[in-house]
Amino acid sequence: MARYIEARCRLCRREGMKLFLKGEKCNTEKCPLIKRPYPPGFHGKRQSKPSYYALQLREKQKVKRMYGILERQFRRFFSQAAKSKGTTGETLLQLLERRLDNVVYRALFAFSRSQARQIVRHGYVFIGEKRVDIPSYLVEEGTVIQIKGKENMLKQIRQNIETNSKERSSPSWLSVDKNNLKIEILRLPQREDITIPINEQLIVELYSK
Repeated sequence: MARYIEARCRLCRREGMKLFLKGEKCNTEKCPLIKRPYPPGFHGKRQSKPSYYALQLREKQKVKRMYGILERQFRRFFSQAAKSKGTTGETLLQLLERRLDNVVYRALFAFSRSQARQIVRHGYVFIGEKRVDIPSYLVEEGTVIQIKGKENMLKQIRQNIETNSKERSSPSWLSVDKNNLKIEILRLPQREDITIPINEQLIVELYSK
């Protein structure tokens, strides 16, 4: 499975905002975006007015990097959103939010989506009695997710929850049982549940050319 393996902090600097790709480090003074608030590379400090196409591209790249997926998979999500009823941009974000690794991250069980993806890939996530190790699995309303595994792993996840609770909270479309490490999908996520500023219309315009 293809994945990005280079320095993640460069991605935040390139997009000019925190994408929270490194977990705890993103909330400390060690965050490279605080030390160097300009794009990486030799010409990073140069200021120039971006073209409209550049704005569209950057918005697409920002969303891809935030959810940790590559171009081919992102295009499949967009194609699925375009064929669905409703607004394409909002449907696209809803599909990305429904990814299993994102749900584990939103429930505070992991510091970052990459850590959540690792929890899923290692087989600790169960839906009903079935083990699901596919990070891109799309949850539905009423889905109940539980984390199962060795006690030291469960202890680590509970520590993650305790630490994450100081910085952020789980969204209202999830019901999280922190003691039993269970997540219930109360409803499908809506546009207002996404707090990071995203202009999804720019992405729709980019792919509609």
